Amino acid sequence: MARFDPKAAEELARLAAALADLRRRQGLSQAEAGAAVGMTSQAWGLYEAGRRPGLFRPDVQARLTGALDLTPEDLRLALARVGGEPDRAPATGGVEAQGRTFTAAAPPTLRRLQLDDDRLAPWAVSGVVIEYAPGRWPRRDQGCVVETADGRLMVRLYDGADADVVRLRGGAGLTEVETLRRADLRGVHAVVARIDP
Repeated sequence: MARFDPKAAEELARLAAALADLRRRQGLSQAEAGAAVGMTSQAWGLYEAGRRPGLFRPDVQARLTGALDLTPEDLRLALARVGGEPDRAPATGGVEAQGRTFTAAAPPTLRRLQLDDDRLAPWAVSGVVIEYAPGRWPRRDQGCVVETADGRLMVRLYDGADADVVRLRGGAGLTEVETLRRADLRGVHAVVARIDP
């Protein structure tokens, strides 16, 4: 079996740490992330531990980030966050392929909000700070921040939407679906992380 040179091993470790960072920010366990792509939590853990060199392959990156409802570009942004950004000027026009690496556009603007109720329980309860991405639409059963036309912010679980309405639910034990007219909303934004104290 061929051995990695130290530089490749270091690059793999940074890429693995970025994958772990993305998973945690999405609020998923290794088992949940692995199940989304048909692998065990142990198999997913090998990628996060840097013990699978396949993590360099674009198809593997697409598969793993897809399980997190993200893209390989998000992995590149996470790589920059965990200290793996190569020494070069930042890109100004998007993402440009350069072999195995990507030069990323500016990271998305994230906002924080402290919860004042338990509507995202058991994932997050009153007093916990969440991070949300303005402009990123949530997937079903994902937490979201709803901005109403009058400027109020509500935190709910996204249930679905059609052309006229958005359907939301509370957290565990709260099964009633709340329907809001799209005309009464400024935006629906996906919750992407829980900031633990």
